[in-house]
Amino acid sequence: MPYGSGPSEETGGPSYAHGTGDTALLGDTIGRNLDRAIAAHGDREALVDVVSGRRWTYTELGADIDELARALMASGVEKGDRVGIWAVNCPEWVLLQYATARIGAVMVTINPAYRAHELEFVLKQAGIRLLVASSAHRTSDYRALVGQVRANCPSLRAVHHIGDPSWTELTATAPAVTSEQLAAREAELSCDDPINIQYTSGTTGFPKGATLSHHNILNNGYFVGEMIAYTEADRVCLPVPFYHCFEWFVFEVLADGFE
Repeated sequence: MPYGSGPSEETGGPSYAHGTGDTALLGDTIGRNLDRAIAAHGDREALVDVVSGRRWTYTELGADIDELARALMASGVEKGDRVGIWAVNCPEWVLLQYATARIGAVMVTINPAYRAHELEFVLKQAGIRLLVASSAHRTSDYRALVGQVRANCPSLRAVHHIGDPSWTELTATAPAVTSEQLAAREAELSCDDPINIQYTSGTTGFPKGATLSHHNILNNGYFVGEMIAYTEADRVCLPVPFYHCFEWFVFEVLADGFE
């Protein structure tokens, strides 16, 4: 399995070590990899949300991802900015993960079971500037919990709740950024750029964040998929919470398409 092995003495940049094998590591960003899957499988179904009945082909999914990526740029999200997701499993989670990847933002996954003090800790430690959250789930009122801690999180400048007008307000800003501007932003990205911060459960203390790059995530998903012998004809059901590290494996199976 690939992993970063520290800076290269020759260039000062990252170097990589991996086990023996005949398959080269992927050197793409998440966005470029997804583009190839869209080109190869545009009319095939890519994402199904059983609860709402919504379905996306690869082409449709790519269009919605690009719209959200342009909306994030219009909202002032810069390369390296932290964008938090505090939500139960939903299609908007998938859209946000790929949209942040396209613009070089770092998506921070937040356990939907967190209470106010845990949410505040992650928002402050990660420096989250924009938060996307569910409105409520079971006994958790996410809107109220965000309201409790927001004043203590100076980096947090915007909150959008999935399924209410604040989400529509976010996506409505997309026309302010052109496809050419999005492409220019994406052209600046490297596979070594950070793309994701995942937090531990924090059962023995406050949660700890681990930063992952395009390179980490893409190769992990690809090689696990190869080992299991997935093909483009397979469908993957994901019942586990998206904030868990397993979600990226399935998302990258989606992106790779496995021709």
